Amino acid sequence: MSKFNVPICPVCDSEKFSDFLSCTDFFVSGEEFQIKQCDSCGFKITENIEDEDNIGSYYQSEEYISHSNTSKGLVNSVYHSVRNYMLGRKRRLVEKVTGIRNGHILDVGTGTGFFLNKMKEFGWHITGTEKSENARDFAKKEFGLDNLPTEDLFKLEVNRFDVITLWHVLEHIHDLKSNLEAFQRVLRKDGKLIIAVPNHESYDARHYKQFWAAYDVPRHIWHFAPKQMKQFGEKYGFKLASMHTMPFDSFYVSMLSEKYKKSKMALFNGILHGKISWLKSIVNPAKCSSVIYVFEKN
Repeated sequence: MSKFNVPICPVCDSEKFSDFLSCTDFFVSGEEFQIKQCDSCGFKITENIEDEDNIGSYYQSEEYISHSNTSKGLVNSVYHSVRNYMLGRKRRLVEKVTGIRNGHILDVGTGTGFFLNKMKEFGWHITGTEKSENARDFAKKEFGLDNLPTEDLFKLEVNRFDVITLWHVLEHIHDLKSNLEAFQRVLRKDGKLIIAVPNHESYDARHYKQFWAAYDVPRHIWHFAPKQMKQFGEKYGFKLASMHTMPFDSFYVSMLSEKYKKSKMALFNGILHGKISWLKSIVNPAKCSSVIYVFEKN
């Protein structure tokens, strides 16, 4: 079975890489994966993973929140306790940056559909794509959402959407080029592209190193930092308009990282380092554990 490896940096097109970090898949398989970094721009890539057709087995866990909606375990319980607040915060951000209250939104990788359902409740015309059939079935049963298979993204009408959102999705997508070109095609001229991804230059990433939960190998293929994200957007005709924090991610990721370290004081240490990361992001959003990037067509 062939493996997915990238010989050219998707951000700067360099062909020179060096080893960065060896990480364990703590979530499903226990396997080790190597992360390499581009010697030119610093972009980081997980090596030697399964291709898009075969990587599904690495998502087969009832604890994988975006697909299963589980609240099992302390960390997942914390996630659920703040989810409703974050759904509202995401909606308000979308409305603020677009200046629209009930436009057309495309949510890529919509998972179990909680965000799209929130947007629907506030009058938005919604479209969602999701690879997982189980997640699509959940969204249909729970919210009546008819989310599309991932491949239907490339069949959508040109200039249809006021905003496209990807909440921790871009790092999972094998074919970045085709997807970014599709976003450019289906987004209206004055539309906004909102992408949230983990930030490997955050305090918690530097602190936890190979235990940092947001490396999440091999599900996370790509590992962005703000400078690379800006450059990546520009490569596909998008201009970075603003950056925003996801403050709860600092705590959630730190707690999960402590769990992976098998820390005896996981809750205390997770909160402590999550708070440090959060405080640093107040001064500079580029230091947050996860960053929301708002792009507009250039």
